[in-house]
Amino acid sequence: MPAWIARHLDYVRKNKPAPKKGPAHRGYTQPRGTAATPGFSDAAMDGLRDLEARMPPPGADARPAFQPGHLHRERLSAKNAAGGGLITDDRGNTRPHYHGHRERLRQRFLQGGHEAMPEYEVLELLLFNAIPRIDVKPLAKRLLAEFGDLSGVIAASEHRILQVPGADRWVFLQLRIAEAMAHRMTKAKTLKRDILSSWDALIDYCRTAMAHRDTEQFRILYLDRKNKLIADEKQAEGTVDHVPVYPREVAKRSLELNATAIILVHNHPSGDTTPSGADIDMTEQIVSAVGVIGVTVHDHVIIGKESEFSFRSNGYI
Repeated sequence: MPAWIARHLDYVRKNKPAPKKGPAHRGYTQPRGTAATPGFSDAAMDGLRDLEARMPPPGADARPAFQPGHLHRERLSAKNAAGGGLITDDRGNTRPHYHGHRERLRQRFLQGGHEAMPEYEVLELLLFNAIPRIDVKPLAKRLLAEFGDLSGVIAASEHRILQVPGADRWVFLQLRIAEAMAHRMTKAKTLKRDILSSWDALIDYCRTAMAHRDTEQFRILYLDRKNKLIADEKQAEGTVDHVPVYPREVAKRSLELNATAIILVHNHPSGDTTPSGADIDMTEQIVSAVGVIGVTVHDHVIIGKESEFSFRSNGYI
């Protein structure tokens, strides 16, 4: 029991007045709820006893019964913030250094375009749609530091994006939307055109779709008699250095689409576009399988982060 409560109860016992005489003065007691002792009513005494019962023992390590379920991040701490702190204007008012930064960045983009802007500012513009109000410059710089450049950020997997402090599923969504827009734009340059006469546009499209992936992906471009794109399909996806492809399935799909030619494309996450022995064997098997049904393999292209390798240009087909 707290010492102050014990002292007060001792005082009450020593100074307790005699019972008042009433109609039946012998055995008369004060009605419950009236002040029987100086300072505390019976109800107050009950409250003190209840408080005493709820208090932890002296020296006990008391902790909250429930811990918050969210993960607190000090987004604007000295460690994570872009710097600048508070700025004081002519009137003595203080504001965060990034106040008005979003609008200034939007106006720079609208008036001067993106060419003169560093990559982290272009990424900031994208992150504005995912994270309201706070300074997203530190997050943009952390993403670029983690994935190398803007293309690497856009192509990164959800698992890796969420490992970056400050990034959440809304950030990942905006990146996927940007990736989809880039794919649609580059693909539009190859549709309804002779693929062989617009080879650079085809390579740009393949690089956008595959160059920065963490795992190998095998795609097949199916062409009609005029070498126009019928379909671009992901045939398989594998590990960082292997992807399974089945020549029979390639031949079957070529017949289903009434394709007369195909282009094989896959990526090397390592960046080294030199074909492996497995790449060469697989290409020969596909050439043989589709050749039986009159389908031509125009090329097999290996996409890397900085370059590409053409089987036909290097004499493998």
